[in-house]
Amino acid sequence: MNDLSGTEPVSVYGRLRADIIFGRLAPGARLPLESLRAGYGAGAGQLREALNRLASERLVVAEGQRGFQVTPVSVANLREIADLRLLLECDALEQSFQAGDTAWEGRVLAAHHMLSRMEAAMAAGDGSHVEKWKQHDWLFHQALISACPSQVMKETHAASFDKYLRYQMIALSFRGDVAAAEHRLMLECALGRDASGACDVLRRHVEGGVAHALATGTIRS
Repeated sequence: MNDLSGTEPVSVYGRLRADIIFGRLAPGARLPLESLRAGYGAGAGQLREALNRLASERLVVAEGQRGFQVTPVSVANLREIADLRLLLECDALEQSFQAGDTAWEGRVLAAHHMLSRMEAAMAAGDGSHVEKWKQHDWLFHQALISACPSQVMKETHAASFDKYLRYQMIALSFRGDVAAAEHRLMLECALGRDASGACDVLRRHVEGGVAHALATGTIRS
């Protein structure tokens, strides 16, 4: 699974994937190999391998002889992804809260500290922090479930979270103090090992994010 924290070496696959998730490659955009070769400094074989891998993740659509395009977005797909994320994250939160130790608490606290700094910068109108804000959002939610013993659960959740994040980037959906307050509540629930409370907050958090993204009008059926 690609690491949006930026700690893994960046491959052609990783660069393409990040460009799709962060909206630098727009939904529905064609991906001609010749243009990609120039932009990514990679050969046709490397690009086809990366694109086929992204197609298996449904971030890219393979169109046979017509080549590839970035997977389009839709309201229905956003709702499905949000529902899947909620289902996976709530289960993983419960397991993580049960298994988490003091080292896990430290990871969660550190991740929340960095996220809160990015949220404060965004709230102050500093648009240069958009990608860092979402990276730290990703890191905080991954930290919350990092003590979950199921690696498959964590990897599947990360994939669904990435797709959800793509919609947020497309809509530039930032809910300011509301989202920041929800993150603080989730931190408190984590430290108090209150999985039920965390899931209630998460549900409001995700449903609010979906509603806010749709209200921008940038995502249509």
